[in-house]
Amino acid sequence: MAASATVPAGQRPRVAIIGSGFSGLCLAIRLQQTGAASSFTLLEKGDRLGGTWRDNTYPGAACDLMSFAYCFSFEQKTDWTRKWSPQPEILAYMDHCAEKYGILPHVRFGTEVTGARFDAAAGVWRIQILVDGKPGREIEADVLVSGVGQLHRPVVPKIPGLDSFEGDWFHSAEWDHDVLLAGRRVGVVGNGASAIQFIPELAPRVEALEIFQRTPNWITPRGDRPYSDSERRRFARVPGLARLYRWLIWARQELLFSVMVGNRFFSERSKQLALENLHAHIRDPELRRALTPDYPIGGKRLLIHDDYYPALARDNVELVTSAIDHIEPREVVTVDGRRHPLDVLILGTGFDTNSFLAPMAIEGLAGRSLEQEWKTGAEAYLGLAVSGFPNLFLMYGPNTNLGHNSIIFMIECQANYIVKCLKRLSRRGLRYLDVREDVQRDFNRDLHRALARTAWAKTPKSWYKTEDGKITNNWSGTTTAYWWRTRRPDWDAFHHQAR
Repeated sequence: MAASATVPAGQRPRVAIIGSGFSGLCLAIRLQQTGAASSFTLLEKGDRLGGTWRDNTYPGAACDLMSFAYCFSFEQKTDWTRKWSPQPEILAYMDHCAEKYGILPHVRFGTEVTGARFDAAAGVWRIQILVDGKPGREIEADVLVSGVGQLHRPVVPKIPGLDSFEGDWFHSAEWDHDVLLAGRRVGVVGNGASAIQFIPELAPRVEALEIFQRTPNWITPRGDRPYSDSERRRFARVPGLARLYRWLIWARQELLFSVMVGNRFFSERSKQLALENLHAHIRDPELRRALTPDYPIGGKRLLIHDDYYPALARDNVELVTSAIDHIEPREVVTVDGRRHPLDVLILGTGFDTNSFLAPMAIEGLAGRSLEQEWKTGAEAYLGLAVSGFPNLFLMYGPNTNLGHNSIIFMIECQANYIVKCLKRLSRRGLRYLDVREDVQRDFNRDLHRALARTAWAKTPKSWYKTEDGKITNNWSGTTTAYWWRTRRPDWDAFHHQAR
């Protein structure tokens, strides 16, 4: 990535993209399509691309959105094997995209970004890296883009005695496939989106399975099934059929936003569907009560699965609702004094979703620390740009997560917005763009006013919020609203620094 310190008019800025998941891959492809074949590099700490779909290999891992809507609109996959795509198939799709669009030569694998500092005089980002775990040569780029997302740092809860456990234990996002599970006593801490996928896979294999539930979830059926050979042939051969199906899925999902804002009809209908799903599989009244949430539907991630409740009904599976007090070498001890002998402990405890770019140390103008700027909760303009951090763009950044539709839709909106900003830098020969502080402040004021009316605000605790209750993760409107706001940049929202 060698070039002059500033961006002469007509010359494309050098772009460093952190991460090669869906966000980084999408932007890289868009840059490739605009002819910027030599101006971008993806910095990937792993040994292959894929982001969360590379890391999460637990049994039953799958997307919680229907397959045809979980791919790029410009690279519609028509041969999905199932209605809800499994992890290996998603990862293979990402590999296909990277190879088809010539992205792999632009990826530096084994390269972890530890920090970055904006050099205002030169108008460049100076990026500190580790290469295969050792300090590497500083990288210089005109534009820095974070594609690390929100779901990449597994949370290991601070349970007293966890390190003393003498059995096997691991986080679901770091699944140890060498650990024998068949015929053993297995405990699972947590019952969120990952756990409800791998628990049904484990239940028939283990001697006993104990699930330490923290909070029950609203769960609706997904109706998963394989696509028939004839269906796959029609999707491949009939022009526009797959695209039409994709947009029908998107439109149906878009209606679900009404649940997030507490629309009575859609909320009651969704709640009824979830309760019918619970009652159809769980006969025990006590277990039903333990599995019924006490917060508004949509207040936490609405989960979708066909097999979780049937797994709980098995004789060798127990739901434990008493909180964990501590862990001993071979037992989990709950606050009611009960001891739970276990051979294996699996943490389905999710991710640190509120720190975003941490642990990277990002410094903007005048040495401003992004960590300090976000000490009361992350904020950005459109989830994309932060005032005082010129030429830094975020993908899947603060307040761009969804509770109802495809994140890939949001990612494509962000990639297209960033490409337009890069073109502006190039055509005007600008040193940098920096979003105005008053614009960012007004945007977030309006955003949080809208969020205050949602089910997320009425739910005391979720991964969408900081410990102080600030909603930092979710977008406050529909995907249509986000597309409208990002379809073209408002140049008056930025300071334009000339060369």
